[in-house]
Amino acid sequence: MKSSSIIGICAGAASFITGCLFITLWYHSHKKEVIDAKRVEAIIKKHGSLALRSYTYSDVKKITKSFREKLGQGGYGTVFKGKLFDGHLVAVKVLGESKGDGEDFINEVATIGQTSHVNVVTLRGFCVQGSKRALIYDFMPNGSLEKYIFSENTTATTTETTLSWEKLYEIATGIARGLEYLHRGCNARIVHFDIKPHNILLDQDLCPKISDFGMAKLCPRKGSIVSVEGMRGTIGYIAPEVFSRAFGTVSSKSDVYSYGMVLLEMFGGKRKKSSRLDSASDTYFPNWIYQHIDQSESLMAYGVTNESEEIVRKMMIVGFWCIQTMPEDRPSMSRVVDMLEGSIQESSIPPKPCLSSPFDLIVGSCATSSVYIE
Repeated sequence: MKSSSIIGICAGAASFITGCLFITLWYHSHKKEVIDAKRVEAIIKKHGSLALRSYTYSDVKKITKSFREKLGQGGYGTVFKGKLFDGHLVAVKVLGESKGDGEDFINEVATIGQTSHVNVVTLRGFCVQGSKRALIYDFMPNGSLEKYIFSENTTATTTETTLSWEKLYEIATGIARGLEYLHRGCNARIVHFDIKPHNILLDQDLCPKISDFGMAKLCPRKGSIVSVEGMRGTIGYIAPEVFSRAFGTVSSKSDVYSYGMVLLEMFGGKRKKSSRLDSASDTYFPNWIYQHIDQSESLMAYGVTNESEEIVRKMMIVGFWCIQTMPEDRPSMSRVVDMLEGSIQESSIPPKPCLSSPFDLIVGSCATSSVYIE
């Protein structure tokens, strides 16, 4: 046989083997994508979220116009503005590299996918295609609450650069109702574990929507115990018992603590803009705020009018009830709603909690523990 023929046969065989290898790799990759998609869809179906739509990664690129307009970025990934095929504006959260087997993604779809409340952001759909994962939410034109609390000038689309105390009170009450729904009202009770101003989105009417359920945990109505490993949340909003189980059992009261910190920051953020403050008061702002909840002292020096003083003081009082050191001393979110909607005369000043910076807490063992809904 001529050498040229041998070379041709070898080249053909190599091409055939390479082609087979490519097909095999493509098949297994495609099979994995199908399995991943089916796994997520099975979880969604299990929890009753049949209204959610599954999108391909190609769809996601079209919806975001190839990721043209970035809205934000964090450890979870990147958020882009998009438009669904029916013209509905959305925010598309493209997740970064998932830990483990994409549990954070599945966790968020499984929790928020079954919620329906005016104060909880609506999940429109999802994408899972191999390692590509995305969540599609309603677009919130006024951004997050933190822009209004901590910034002199917000980048939100509203013409307001600051929010009135009356509007902040409405937002605070809306957040409380949303949390009450998560803890008591939806099919499977949910502990959010990451309540903070950054995760409170505002729609065109400045109605608050609780978002970002990547750390949330589902708790069935019957046998509502779920395992939690390690510490979760954001420094500054994490309840003491999440740092160390010596403070008590992790529960829905952990969300109550985080909510209380948000309430206090609504006042603390504004008071930091006042030129009358000294630097010493910035060490740990709840300590400073507690000194001002006595009704004998006017809050006018901190931008609070006579008309707004009652609701501001009420928010401060409720905030301090929520951040009591021990979980059993905090109110439920149902009680929080009642306190906010009631008269200030009905709300007694809470004991001063053991206040210190989260960095000063002695962190205990964060081993696997139980979470329960009270």
